Amino acid sequence: MVENAASKYCFPEVSFRSKEWNLDGKKVLEIIIPKSEEIPHKAPDTNNKPKAYIRYQDQNILANGIQMKIWQKTNNNKDIKFVYSDEARELLALFTADKSLLLRHIISKTKISRFKTESMLADLVIMKVLIMQVDELSASFLLNEAVEKDY
Repeated sequence: MVENAASKYCFPEVSFRSKEWNLDGKKVLEIIIPKSEEIPHKAPDTNNKPKAYIRYQDQNILANGIQMKIWQKTNNNKDIKFVYSDEARELLALFTADKSLLLRHIISKTKISRFKTESMLADLVIMKVLIMQVDELSASFLLNEAVEKDY
């Protein structure tokens, strides 16, 4: 059953290994899925449209637009061109030490389009300037302390 789901519903196919456990007389199947180099993996949603998901604690949640941009930019093997423009300065000025900002707050506090903001945030996450934290409801961004201490 697991083999069928991994090959039929996952694009590209997900590799895994399984281990059977016997606990209190019940059989438990453990599925181990190693990190994949082929990202993102997609599975059909309730409307049968392929969607990418990320793991959050014990749940699979829909990958947000920024995560999709991060995967797209890292998969195309091109260098990131980040220009320290007025828009970039405006965006980075929002971040202070130990302060996490939700995407919707970032967008509302700048005059930058949502598309451009998401693209710049993706670049800053890839460059490890920002850390993206995701939960089942939202995405937030935090200045990477390691980068902050370098300056």
